[in-house]
Parts: sequence; C-alpha cells; structure tokens
Amino acid sequence: MSFFSGALGLDLGLEEAGLEAVSYNEIEKVFCKTIKTNKPETHLYECDIRELNAKMLLKDHGLKKGELFAIVGGPPCQAFSTAGKRKSLQDERGNVFLHFIDIIEGMRPKYAIIENVRGLLSAAMKHRPHNERGEGYPALTVEESPGGALAHIIAKLEKAGYKASFTLYNSANFGVPQVRERVVILASREGKEIPFVAKTHSDKDDNLPPWKTTKDAIWDLRNRKTLEHTKFPEKRLKYYRLLTSGQNWRSLPVELQKEAMGKSFYSGGGKTGFLRRLDWNKPSPTLVTSPTMPATDLCHPDKDRPLSVEEYARIQTFPDTYKFEGKTLDKYKQLGNAVPCGLGKAIGEHLIKFDEGKLEKYNTDGKLSRYLNTDHKSWYQNLRKEHTDLTLFQ
Repeated sequence: MSFFSGALGLDLGLEEAGLEAVSYNEIEKVFCKTIKTNKPETHLYECDIRELNAKMLLKDHGLKKGELFAIVGGPPCQAFSTAGKRKSLQDERGNVFLHFIDIIEGMRPKYAIIENVRGLLSAAMKHRPHNERGEGYPALTVEESPGGALAHIIAKLEKAGYKASFTLYNSANFGVPQVRERVVILASREGKEIPFVAKTHSDKDDNLPPWKTTKDAIWDLRNRKTLEHTKFPEKRLKYYRLLTSGQNWRSLPVELQKEAMGKSFYSGGGKTGFLRRLDWNKPSPTLVTSPTMPATDLCHPDKDRPLSVEEYARIQTFPDTYKFEGKTLDKYKQLGNAVPCGLGKAIGEHLIKFDEGKLEKYNTDGKLSRYLNTDHKSWYQNLRKEHTDLTLFQ
C-alpha cells in the first residue's frame, strides 16, 4: 500500500521487483492524473492522508490487521529539505509524516519502507528560534536538536514493535545514471533488523559495474525533434554557447565569470550548479523540479537547452512508455520529486530476498553515499555525544 505516491517512481521499482500495489494515495491533482493514466486498475485515494485511517483502509481492502506485506511512502520533504527554509516536525507537513506513522502502527504491515531527503537526518522535532539560543538560554533539548525528528520517528516505530534500520543511499550505486541521495528507512515488524541494500554499481574498482552515465541514459535522444522542454533566457544562453560537456561558469574567462555571476562571483560556496552543462561521461547531478533554476541549472551536455522531460524520465529510470500528465512544468515537478525507479527496484528485490530468507548480498557498513555518519548506527552515536539521555524517545 503506497502513500504520498507522487509519480510512482518508488512504486514502479517495487512492482518491477515483484511486489503489487493494492492502492495509491496522492493529494496533488496533476500527480493523480498521471497515476490514473498509467495505473487505471489500481485504487487511488485522491486526498490528504489525514482523511485516511488504518481502520478505514483495512475495511476497504478486506484486510485484517497484520495481513499487509508492506506500507511504503515518502512523506513531503519540504519541511526537511536543505534546499529551502528548514522547518521542524511541528510544521504542518511534518504532522503529515506522523500521521503516516500512525497508519503503519494501526495496520501493522510486515514491513515499512519510508524514504525522504537527506535533510531528515538533521531535522529537529521542534524548532527554537535562533534568537533564543546560545548564551543566556537553556541548551537545546533532544527534540530541538539536529536529528530530533528522525529520532522521534524511529522511536515511534520501535514502540509499535518494529525494528528499523536506515542509511543514505546514492541512487548511482544502484544503476541509476544520477547522483541522487535519499534516506531510506526499512522497518520489520518481526524484530529482525533489515541489512542495508548492497550496491550493484560503483565509481571505484571493486568488482562491480561502473556507475551509469548521462550518455548511457540519453545519448540516443540527442537528435530527436519532438522533445518537450522549457528554454533558458538569452542572457544565460550566450554563456552556454561558450561551454562544453561537463563545464560550468568557472570554465569561462574570468571577466565573463564576473559578468555572468554578478555579486555571486564574490560570495563563498561552491556554486557548481550555476551555468552547468551535464557531463556525458558522468552520472547526472540530482534532478530538481525545474531544470532552469539558476543555482541548479541542468543544461544538456551539448545542446543549448535545458534537459527535456523525456531526458528527465530516462535519468530517473522511468519506462519510455510512461505518460506524465499536465503542462511541461508539471511534468518536471513530478519527475524532480520522484524516487528513481531503479532505486525502488533494488530496495524491493532486497526486501523480498530478506523476507524469503534468501538474502546473500548486503551492505554491512551503511556507507552508500558521499556523506559520513548517515547510517542508523553511526548516526545514533553522534546524537548520543550531544545527548547522553535519549529516554525521551524510548
């Protein structure tokens, strides 16, 4: 059973692995149109998740508590996203997350799969204004500290009898031609910890196939005449005409760098997303909800245009036959918010093998992204350095 289903990226991957969705849940109208176009035979709850509850869902599907194999979902990430103003679990969208956990508790599926953005690892349960921190104020509580939200979520799952493991997964490690990182929580009702998913591809020489590249994904589309895409403004295009595959604003002559970047030229930070052409020979950077936002430009490797909707879909490993409804910007949004189907498939295959007692390959250290201390073991160790008493969440 899927919640916050979006464009079904995670669900399509799980279904390809062998699982079957009994229903989807989505609130955004255009996303719902996409679901109904591609999966007309599967029931869709077209509403806010807070209009649903475990008792209702069990009755609708003729299920008893505990009969469902898995509940999956990625609650809205805006409250935890590092791309926008950081909020807390007390935010309205954060409460939607907690209602999702309540449904898991009420339906008691054998497993739960919960995905979210990297920002969840450092999101607070409660937000204390910055002008009320520091000298003269009490130290931050666990709830107010970075990581407080995730600690609360895991505690709720464990109180309900689930054993939860999590880490940050880089989709490129699973055959997706994109560096895209998502936190994935795997929870088991039977109290046995689910190991981390073993990567299938690597950027290192460790007897695995190399990461898939942008070229692998979209080379055959480069001369198609009917691609759907937006446009860059002319003031940006004049610089893109001087750049080749893999280059960005730093590849311009210094005077043009200053002209192109304006005041940003003198500010700190990497700014690698400005005036960025994708590199044919590397995975794509993370696809966002629009390819033309200045700080996260996604320009085709050698065409003077943004990536097209079709190229977005390829890089997110959607089937070519999948149809996205809505206007062009709606399609970018659906794809930019999606979990790559390839990552979903890897998770699904892993969970099925675990359930059947046939899991032979799995990761033991949780190091499946560019970042350190993102798996539940090292993450909790870091949290305990700041807060030795975590009984609040037990």
